[in-house]
Amino acid sequence: MNPSRNLFLIGPTGAGKTSLGRRLATHYGLSFVDLDREIERRTGTDVATVFELEGEPGFRQRESALLDEFSAGAGVLLATGAGAVLDPRNRALLATRGYVLWLQAGIEEQLERLARDTQRPLLAGADRRARLEAMAAIREPLYRETADLVLPSTHGIAAIGMRAIALIDLHWQRHSLPTPSPAA
Repeated sequence: MNPSRNLFLIGPTGAGKTSLGRRLATHYGLSFVDLDREIERRTGTDVATVFELEGEPGFRQRESALLDEFSAGAGVLLATGAGAVLDPRNRALLATRGYVLWLQAGIEEQLERLARDTQRPLLAGADRRARLEAMAAIREPLYRETADLVLPSTHGIAAIGMRAIALIDLHWQRHSLPTPSPAA
């Protein structure tokens, strides 16, 4: 067990980290933060535009800074971007500051979920399958290295939601926040 005050979701593009993250945050009474949405909120533009203007290195730098900021708190469920695990410092922060859940999704499932998505810059181009396979080859070992618990892929977030809660309850030792002492 990894005792922690936070839950962190990692996994590939289209796995459902945001959808499942919201459900889990509500269930466990945690504040929900989607790292990509927070980058968009702070920059005032979408992720695709950040990639266009700053390239992937600029985006990753922003991602790392926000991951550090939000993971330092307590009582947070953080849904990371699919590539957050690429940076070894991010993996170290995730592993030491929270209980890390790897939400798996196979290539077919990703293709199905992302069929109409045109907003993800790393999926631009003609052969999405090849791109997803290439990303999986690099990222899956990093997800495996970082994760405390693997949430196997299933079709539908509702189905995995109940299973995830049961697995998390079995494996996550939640540290409670200290109770403030009464003023003297």
